[in-house]
Amino acid sequence: MTLPIRADLAGRHPYGAPQLEVPVRLNTNENPYPPSAALAADIAAAVAGVATGLNRYPDRDAVALRTALGAYLGRGLTGANTWAANGSNEVIQQLLQAFGGPGRTALGFEPSYSMHPLIAQVTSTRWLAAARTSDFGVDETGAVAVIASQQPDVVFITSPNNPTGSAMPLSTIEAVCRTAPGMVVVDEAYAEFTRDPEGTALALLPDFPRLVVVRTMSKAFAMAGARVGYLAADPAVVEAMLLVRLPYHLSSATQAIALAALGHTGELLSSVARIRAERDKLVPWLRAAGLTAADSDANFVLFGTFADRHAVWQALLDHGVLVRETGPPQWLRVSIGTDAEMDAFRASMTGVLAARPAMADSAAGR
Repeated sequence: MTLPIRADLAGRHPYGAPQLEVPVRLNTNENPYPPSAALAADIAAAVAGVATGLNRYPDRDAVALRTALGAYLGRGLTGANTWAANGSNEVIQQLLQAFGGPGRTALGFEPSYSMHPLIAQVTSTRWLAAARTSDFGVDETGAVAVIASQQPDVVFITSPNNPTGSAMPLSTIEAVCRTAPGMVVVDEAYAEFTRDPEGTALALLPDFPRLVVVRTMSKAFAMAGARVGYLAADPAVVEAMLLVRLPYHLSSATQAIALAALGHTGELLSSVARIRAERDKLVPWLRAAGLTAADSDANFVLFGTFADRHAVWQALLDHGVLVRETGPPQWLRVSIGTDAEMDAFRASMTGVLAARPAMADSAAGR
């Protein structure tokens, strides 16, 4: 049977990384360190505490959670400045429902997070792709020029950028905010991993009421399974979210889990330093192996280049190591795992390159 699906969605493939049962999974940028027994116990108690009230709808606006998120972010932010939803993807969708839509445009600098143009499409927002530089950065002069020329209703900035790992200087974000005629959405899903924590766009919020900073608890907080994303912005932006969110969109259990996790912030963020250190060991190792590795401020590294990246991806998978075939052609992305997982990746990569010298010969700059 042929379904009357929207013409612009016909033939498209859903977003998603392969979900395969392999010894070493390094393809979805998860935090490899699970919650402690103490945190798991607090989460269980928090969920048990709301279980007897599941016959009632949850707090429709997640006030307690938003207040706690504001306190975590600091900088004088309160619950009035924050909004939470089921992962940062839902936050982005709600933003485009409110500020995008038919007759409006969104602009992003590619290569970048592939969900941005996809969410733009499903919200009937026209997507404009601006190019990054050869080192995956964003030229400030060029960015200002393209925004001034195209006059997009929404500008997306991803910093640190996925899949390249590059962070954008705060001065460039400020220049974009001064030029953009509409909303500027800075996707900071990996902000806690950056080398310069003070370089967050949160610092610009007091000066730009149309600026939105999007975060997630999936990465640094090791809560990918909880599905909690949030934003910080002017209270007027939060009021706009109330117009487009579905009623009771964030379950009582989700809110309880997130609040319990925020009570263990120090413990959860302690893994960030370990991940940063492993990342900063991996980049020079890849380069010493004859490959190219992009500088990263996130919990992953983009590396290459390969004449046939799928063959390399498959060869690593044959060794039990799953990485991500994403980003620019000829590149692969590896998430930072535990010490043992990264040892397994390096051993497998060494074996793959030794078994197929042509793969090493295709590395950039050789």
